[in-house]
Amino acid sequence: MKSFFRFLNKSDYLLRETLLGLKRGGWMNWAAISTVTVLLFLFGISLQSSWQLEALLNQFGSQLEVSVYLETGVQADLLGPSLQDIVGVKSVIPTSKEEAWDSLVRDLGLSDIQGATQQLNGNPLVDELTVKVASPEDVPRVADYLKQVQGVDEVLYINEAVNQIAQLNQGLNWVSIGMTTVLSMTAIAVITTTIRLIVMARRHEIEVMQLVGATTTWIYLPFILQGITFGIVGAAIAWGLILGLREFVGQLLSQQADFIRFLSTGLELAPQQALLLPLILLVLGSSVGLMGSLLAVRRFALH
Repeated sequence: MKSFFRFLNKSDYLLRETLLGLKRGGWMNWAAISTVTVLLFLFGISLQSSWQLEALLNQFGSQLEVSVYLETGVQADLLGPSLQDIVGVKSVIPTSKEEAWDSLVRDLGLSDIQGATQQLNGNPLVDELTVKVASPEDVPRVADYLKQVQGVDEVLYINEAVNQIAQLNQGLNWVSIGMTTVLSMTAIAVITTTIRLIVMARRHEIEVMQLVGATTTWIYLPFILQGITFGIVGAAIAWGLILGLREFVGQLLSQQADFIRFLSTGLELAPQQALLLPLILLVLGSSVGLMGSLLAVRRFALH
């Protein structure tokens, strides 16, 4: 029971001292919080965009098709089932040369299919397989494998698009890392300055506490909690801004054309990502606040 009351007294002391320090911080508190908010908002937008881009690219990746043109005489419906078991292949759709020719003639607007066939001395096309892959990363590997299959004459796919997709995602990640690093250093510097000003304003009180035997930990722990508070408040505000922006963009896209609405479905976060994002912001904000406050009190604690 005594230990419980001792814990309550210590908690009450830490809470009162932390609130007192925040009160004395004045507008410097908002400077620190706003800096952390900007950091976490931009980081959160970058991370969310990276996740959304990856999901969108996977969604488009499932639409990417590898066109496999077979050698003359090879039937698509016979070769197609054997390709279904290739790792990364989502589906294989066979198209006979007769079906392809009928479709081509209709696209050209010709009504006399037999006449067009006779003019070309028969159907000049070959059977074709349309291979859909599970993700963009699987396209080159699946295409290389299909080129070695007996009976395959030519394999075509959008190689440039796949490469640009990978480069775009990688570039976004590097930009996010660089931006987060710079803004984190800025936020730590602002928090350090804020906490130092608060410590200096209460320096006489700290000297009295040292004279009566208070330990360094209990003297400077409230200042460390203030820095963590800056990070938590900044994370909460940043998360609110991200939610508001996400809702605004979602409503905007829902009012657009069908293709844009298709894009908006790909931009939705997975349930685990929607839960993980605020936790990451909270951890990052708390870490930045902790680092800034530790740097601030370290100078005074050593004297």
